[in-house]
Amino acid sequence: MIPHFHEDRLVVILKELEPFKKEIQGIVVESTYNWYWLVDGLQEAKYKVHLANPAEMQQYSGAKYTDDKWDSYWLAHMLRLGILPEGYIYPKEIRPIRDLLRKRTMLVRHRTAHVLSLQNMVNRNTGRKLKVNDAKRLGEEKISKLFEDGHLIMAVQSDKAVIDFFNEQIESIETVVQKEVKLWYPYEELLTVPGIGKILGITIMLETGDINRFPTVSDYSSYCRCVSSKKISNGKKKGEGNKKNGNKYLAWAYVEAANFMRRYSEPARSWHQRKASKTNQIVAIKA
Repeated sequence: MIPHFHEDRLVVILKELEPFKKEIQGIVVESTYNWYWLVDGLQEAKYKVHLANPAEMQQYSGAKYTDDKWDSYWLAHMLRLGILPEGYIYPKEIRPIRDLLRKRTMLVRHRTAHVLSLQNMVNRNTGRKLKVNDAKRLGEEKISKLFEDGHLIMAVQSDKAVIDFFNEQIESIETVVQKEVKLWYPYEELLTVPGIGKILGITIMLETGDINRFPTVSDYSSYCRCVSSKKISNGKKKGEGNKKNGNKYLAWAYVEAANFMRRYSEPARSWHQRKASKTNQIVAIKA
């Protein structure tokens, strides 16, 4: 269901396109934060839609003046030449559940921020180091015993209240997702990897989509932001590519998987320690 505001705009757009429908070979839509409604509407109207990837597009460097109208000409020109960098149009049917999992990821990050805030508050004022699980389970009575000052007690209580709220929302999302989504082939194999559970496996599956859209393992690794963007010539760094190319949610999911694997697998933990001693923690986790 398209919201009324966008529905009205879509009606206008389709009305303008109607006289040329038989001649139109394809329509380019730039991949911005709000492309869903337009692409969905055009596809439902039986237009062939191409989602342009702005990060990969470079305009003619000699262009003196550009605006939205000029940009549209440029996109059409690249489409005609067959050199338009295209993004993946994720199937509309399963996009909402994927976006729900993205919301879960956001809530997990916010919860982590409050857990760290609580841990720092305790460590800074008492010298005690509080484990993550202990911080999440901290009760009113224990909080009152940790501090004498009422303001500090209130600060920690506020963090704990927010953590509890996030826990409730995260669990609700996980319940719905696990009830409605099952891992399909070949993603069931993810559960054989130490550290990857159902939710993380479903996240990787939904963010990846059709694995066959990646010609090689290298292409998929790059999409997951697991490939360095450095440009090296003759052993020296000559520049850097766009670090943000790829899927940030997949990048996060695989880092989470690596952290869990290090926790639950002794061989993985030993390998990580050896790698970290030669490089650093971040490189070791990514590797």
